[in-house]
Amino acid sequence: MTTKSLSIPLDFPFPSPKAHPLPTLHPKIQFPCKFPLFSLPQRIQFLRNQCPPKCQNPNDNNNPVPYTSQQEAHFTETQEAISQFLQEFGISAAESNSIALNSPKYAKMLFDSVKDLEEWTSWKSGGDGNEFATLGFKEKVAYMAKEKGDNGKVAFLESLGLSLSSSMNVARYLHGESLPNLVHKVKYMKEILFSDSDDKRLVGKYARCMMMNLSIPIDEDLQQTLSLFEKVEARRGGLDMLGSSEVTFRCLVESFPRILLLPLDLHLKPMVEFLESIGVPKEHMREIFLLFPPVIICDITGINRKVQALKKVWAFDKDFGKMLLKYPWILSTAIQKNYKEIVSFFHMEKVDKSSVDTAIRSWPHILGCSTSKLEVMVEQLAELGIRNKKLGQVISKSPQLLLRKPQEFLQVASRCPEIFAASIEKTLKKKIEFLDRIGVSKDHLPRVIKKYPELLVSDVNRTILPRMKYLKDVGLSKKDIAFMVRRFSPLLGYSIDEVLRPKYEFLVNTMKKPVEDIVGYPRYFSYSLEKKIMPRFWVLKGRNIECSLKDMLAKNDEEFAADFMGF
Repeated sequence: MTTKSLSIPLDFPFPSPKAHPLPTLHPKIQFPCKFPLFSLPQRIQFLRNQCPPKCQNPNDNNNPVPYTSQQEAHFTETQEAISQFLQEFGISAAESNSIALNSPKYAKMLFDSVKDLEEWTSWKSGGDGNEFATLGFKEKVAYMAKEKGDNGKVAFLESLGLSLSSSMNVARYLHGESLPNLVHKVKYMKEILFSDSDDKRLVGKYARCMMMNLSIPIDEDLQQTLSLFEKVEARRGGLDMLGSSEVTFRCLVESFPRILLLPLDLHLKPMVEFLESIGVPKEHMREIFLLFPPVIICDITGINRKVQALKKVWAFDKDFGKMLLKYPWILSTAIQKNYKEIVSFFHMEKVDKSSVDTAIRSWPHILGCSTSKLEVMVEQLAELGIRNKKLGQVISKSPQLLLRKPQEFLQVASRCPEIFAASIEKTLKKKIEFLDRIGVSKDHLPRVIKKYPELLVSDVNRTILPRMKYLKDVGLSKKDIAFMVRRFSPLLGYSIDEVLRPKYEFLVNTMKKPVEDIVGYPRYFSYSLEKKIMPRFWVLKGRNIECSLKDMLAKNDEEFAADFMGF
């Protein structure tokens, strides 16, 4: 292959989104004379929108400047040149094309740089600069891409979703990283972080829970983690998108650019193997890395030292992986420091350390709570006579109580004071065990009791079991009933003859809806049959409108009239 070599001035002010330019290559740049031609007609209009002519205001959509056929060809050639440039580093043609098509701002930057240099050389008469005018357009684009000095990393990073300025900043961290290794590393990380999951929103839910119960001074690792959460929260979909690669990976790279410097075989893979060795399943690795990204960067020896220290303190080994999944922040220095303060606080309250450790293992979010906040709830329990050894028994059985607000506790007490007159062994404990057997686990119990505390003092044989039997008789499974109770706690408090049977029969016989509909919306039983369910159903039937139970009943009168009656 024949090559040419040019001497081009390096002090020309090429446009750049940042004030500080990337490192430049030697001015004597070699490049191929010919580039393979391949057509990308389906992307011409896309680039046209992304890369308007320099004389056109890109925000001015009212007076678009028409494109010439030459400009259209140049836009396509820009992408072709970028793709060919990336292939020189060992990237496959298919991958290079994909990167070129998904880095429009990078393409525009090169396009503008070429145009600026063409203008400059047209002013200069004679000298080496005139040689630039004799080159083909794609050769000029290739030269500018090489002159940027990032070896294709900026284009690749933009294709991941980063802005051009962020791509250029991160590329500076990766100066010594080869492009093929970077591409391979990103694929591996995405596979670990964003593998198939039944519900990608769960990670965001866990993050909210951890933040909600955090009330201690934080260290740098937690600060960076919270900054990542803020970036994701600011995106469309909010923190629910924390488990989505489209949103989170670019925020993760912007917040922790060092993760792309970590060697794959010497750090990333050994870290995954280490976490597996302490009981973290590979399919759940993503939850730890997304909820506490500093773990990815930390030295494995240092992490292992923390893990062994925690195992020794809590005197347990086999369940550590499960605890880490519940609360990845346990590896934070600030959280570990707060553990000592919590133990000291409960020691002053004459609570055994074993009870405290049991509570933390069951509900590790306590570790993020300050002792001053815990003290408020402990004082509230003390007013009810729950102190010392009895306090230890309570928090080891129901550690979530420590994270509740006193007013929430008082609401339950005022609504159902019988709870405090009930026997712990004969009534409350047996009721909790019964609820656990029917599918209302301890994790869901606080919410269920808060919404309907009467459930703890309801007679199992005379009230709860007969209502469960009726629901089973109409076609619901035990699993369905448990799901409904978790979503709508008062369900088993309704009378069969006055509420459950008439509303079920109207649903099936008159509305012609399947019984499965009430599984998705058990609150249906809370609405008045005569005042709300029947009138709204007849309105919808008269207008031949089909909708879900929630759409029919959850709206107030004004919203219902606006949506279904045209008012």
